[in-house]
Amino acid sequence: MSEDVTPRVSRRSVLTGGAAAAVGLGVGAGAGVAIAKSGSSDEGGSGKGGSGEGGASHDIVEFRGAHQAGIITPAQDRLYFAAFDVITDDRAELGAMLAKWTEAAERLTRGEEHGRYGATGGPELAPPEDTGEALGLPASALTLTFGYGRSLFLTPDGTDRFGLASRLPEALIELPNFPADLIDRAISDGDLCVQACSNDPQVAFHAVRNLARIGFGTVSLRWSQLGFGRTSSTSTAQDTPRNLFGFKDGTANLKAEESAELDRHLWVQPDDVGADQAWMAGGTYLVARRINMHIETWDRSSLREQETIIGRTKLSGAPLSGGEEFTEPDFAITGRDDAPLIDMASHVALAHPQNNDGVRMLRRGYNFTDGSNDLGRMNAGLFFIAFMRDPVTQYVPMQTTLARDDLLSEYLQHTGSGLYAVPPGLSEGESLGEALLSD
Repeated sequence: MSEDVTPRVSRRSVLTGGAAAAVGLGVGAGAGVAIAKSGSSDEGGSGKGGSGEGGASHDIVEFRGAHQAGIITPAQDRLYFAAFDVITDDRAELGAMLAKWTEAAERLTRGEEHGRYGATGGPELAPPEDTGEALGLPASALTLTFGYGRSLFLTPDGTDRFGLASRLPEALIELPNFPADLIDRAISDGDLCVQACSNDPQVAFHAVRNLARIGFGTVSLRWSQLGFGRTSSTSTAQDTPRNLFGFKDGTANLKAEESAELDRHLWVQPDDVGADQAWMAGGTYLVARRINMHIETWDRSSLREQETIIGRTKLSGAPLSGGEEFTEPDFAITGRDDAPLIDMASHVALAHPQNNDGVRMLRRGYNFTDGSNDLGRMNAGLFFIAFMRDPVTQYVPMQTTLARDDLLSEYLQHTGSGLYAVPPGLSEGESLGEALLSD
């Protein structure tokens, strides 16, 4: 790099005119500072920065912490989820790339440009380090959450790819084919995943785009999904949103404020893993499912039928057994002809912890639309994301029941699928992959 280049500055300084002032004062490269209000927390993003409601849109969510940000962080409005294939056989090369991702992620979540010279400060004849489409935009509560797929450890024929087979957690299984699944493998799985959430879609896109660019030659983008409109609340400070069927979704979701419940259902505990998998203690598992919703068929259903299928009223979200939105459903109350007021095949009944051995998960899904299909129908639905302590005992039994018996299944089609191990958050100076890849 030549000496006559302009040092990188923060994105916001471009917006406020601070760039010229910084350069004029001789501020050195790498001196760009986060200018937005910090939502720091020792829980890696559980702060108010990502509220998306009531908080400033330029808030910063801390990247480092005991757990990765973007899990119990109050759900932002937009998602860009990406899965990558690792295309190198060199473990050291993979580790070096993850170290670069770490540095970039820390900058991007602070609302800064990637690299020493950013989008416009480098030599004119070289490609810019940062792609530039987020210039002038604040951090927008961006969180970047990283996970490892089973295929990072073993190939389908059982080959140990990077000498990591002994570190494969037992819970990182291949998800089974559930009843009525129509899974497209081109939009499933992957060696690595990145969940980028933000209150500005361009900020989330910019982050994944730059990570893909940094990883060129080491990883390749396998598939990705844009999402809008969060479909669950992850904090008691957030209102319950509605899904594309018009119903409130995630009323009984785990919330960031339920510390004891998070330890019980979300975070991997030290006793859960052996010595070789100690790198997962404090982590969690991410299930991603692309679920197409048959919107046109749903729209021809009566209100009574819709509410029966869901088990809640459409307006308030209260269970059909009575009360308000957060009233616990009573599955024993009966009505005319002694029939339960809540159909036992309704979505609420089959998904409720009471009917699943007390199991809970933290859901963090988003609506999506990808235009229309060959039949002229909306290609839209729910990009389901859920975090949990053990997918074998939490997600698999529940989804097996839902896929087989849920009245709602008639209106859904699962088309994409993935399961990833999400390691704990990073301490100061630590890089992604360090705990897993170190000898």
